[in-house]
Amino acid sequence: MLFDYKPPMTPLDILHHDKDMVVLNKPSGLLSVPGRQDHMKDSLSQRVQEEFPEATVVHRLDMDTSGIMVMALNIKAHRHISMQFEKRYTEKTYVAYLYGVVEKDEGEIDLPLIIDWPNRPLNIVDLNNGKQALTRWKVLERQQDRTKVAFTPVTGRTHQLRVHAQAIGHPILGDSLYAHETALSMASRLMLHATMLTLTHPYSEESMKFTSDPDF
Repeated sequence: MLFDYKPPMTPLDILHHDKDMVVLNKPSGLLSVPGRQDHMKDSLSQRVQEEFPEATVVHRLDMDTSGIMVMALNIKAHRHISMQFEKRYTEKTYVAYLYGVVEKDEGEIDLPLIIDWPNRPLNIVDLNNGKQALTRWKVLERQQDRTKVAFTPVTGRTHQLRVHAQAIGHPILGDSLYAHETALSMASRLMLHATMLTLTHPYSEESMKFTSDPDF
């Protein structure tokens, strides 16, 4: 059975563009890179390459996550930006709505993660075999049945924020992979948005900060 992939047909939302890189606002529901199946080829990278054929992917967002993504426009820029992500020189902030009321104002989630092989693409907490995963969080707003938080991932594991949120009993609203039925039904999409990215420009070496407000 084919996955019902219906990406939004919105125009490219370019936040910044120069000779070395292009920074975009990815919509929820669009793959970062083409999927393996023919009906899942449409992606942000493919759309960007129609306008900038030399563009290459240096990091990804989950299909259901929206927000800031950067792509390199030459080999030097690709190497430079990739190294920043690899060595954790970049700073990233996400905004999310979590199920329930989070009591503390801020904290850390330090739980190692590993892919759940029988249930791919799911990831799970595994204290013995998992790779280190660290997420810092801060409450932005509390409502009757949900909490708006800012997530700062220190590591960049697959589905890290989604699994960590589930692990502390407050799954992200609308999360089709990790939320229970009530939390899933409380939103029509995954309520997770990459709202801020700071990196060093690969040519000028200046620090650049990009922001994007969530549409939820």
